[in-house]
Amino acid sequence: MTPKIGTLNEGALHAALKDHYARPGDEFEVPLEGFVIDIRRPGQLVEIQTGSFGAMGRKFDRLLEEHRILLVHPIALRTYLRRPGQRERRSPKRGSLYDLFEELVSIPTLLDHPNLSLDVVLVSVTQVQVPDARARRGRGGFRTVDRELREILETHHFGGAGDLAALLPADLPREFTTSSLAARLGAPRAVAQRMVYCLRALEVITEVGRDRSGSRYRRSPGF
Repeated sequence: MTPKIGTLNEGALHAALKDHYARPGDEFEVPLEGFVIDIRRPGQLVEIQTGSFGAMGRKFDRLLEEHRILLVHPIALRTYLRRPGQRERRSPKRGSLYDLFEELVSIPTLLDHPNLSLDVVLVSVTQVQVPDARARRGRGGFRTVDRELREILETHHFGGAGDLAALLPADLPREFTTSSLAARLGAPRAVAQRMVYCLRALEVITEVGRDRSGSRYRRSPGF
């Protein structure tokens, strides 16, 4: 019998996404050059990363020259909270596709490599929480111990810098600042700053000047 889900201390969300991406004939939890690969199939490795992209740096450095890798990263658009003795409720916290840049800042040129592609999976999840007196203020004395997949809402595929460039708003002025970008995105300026940092590293945008409102940017030729 071919295993579909490995048991290397993965969380429920990771396991569910691995099951979703599995195809007949795939191999799971495969040792390769000192690392363990979530899914190996002819011509492609699939890595499910529910946490920081920075943790993948060494693996990518070692494997990308010889292997095509699909990186799968979930972002929770909707989150529900499950706590002992309480009715499950929806969290006011909402995610966005632009949360991708919070991870990309650790390896901003990630999608420059021709052997790497990225699926951002927008999901609805349930956070399983338990009481914890040491939990930080604002968490109500609870700690998240797992995340469970409720629903896959959308999947966005990124095969290179051009696909990231498509996330820039169509009505963006020819020259823009992080403030004007944030306004067009309907997002906090910190989101726009992370986006600009990554797109500059990929040479999708170029800094063209600076004034009292801050640095001004423009799309690079070809983007």
